[in-house]
Amino acid sequence: MPFALTPEREREFADILSRYPNKMAATIPVLHLCQEQNGWISDDVIAFVAQRLEVSTAHVQGVVTFYTLFNQKPVGKHTIWVCRTLSCALRGADDVLRHCEKRLGIHEGETTKDGKITLKTAECLAACGQAPMMQVDKTFHENLTLAEVDRILDNLRKS
Repeated sequence: MPFALTPEREREFADILSRYPNKMAATIPVLHLCQEQNGWISDDVIAFVAQRLEVSTAHVQGVVTFYTLFNQKPVGKHTIWVCRTLSCALRGADDVLRHCEKRLGIHEGETTKDGKITLKTAECLAACGQAPMMQVDKTFHENLTLAEVDRILDNLRKS
């Protein structure tokens, strides 16, 4: 079945278009809107966005593959992003990532068998002064210790 936005998201789509000088300029926010509904950017979503914005599928695919915040395959209910930029790396991000992998039984880029959690890394999440940090869905967790990571993971598993 081809992708289509819900009526509520169609209104959001129209609002997004009204804020940009042309349709192509709205590519990123429209992709975010579609990903919120679909969970990831499938080929059907790419075709939908290209058609609605009157751009090529190659343009949309290029945007999707360039930005790491677009999911190119299905992800878990929750997504954990471990920052791996220099500030976080110097303060233990590798330990945080390895700890998450061990606790979740997956590697970076994978999703737990129960479909609850996807583990990813990010180049920078803009919290260098509070390193190491990770983002869970839309919430930042800063100045992490492994005990704090355990608490976060336990809460995610319960939800």
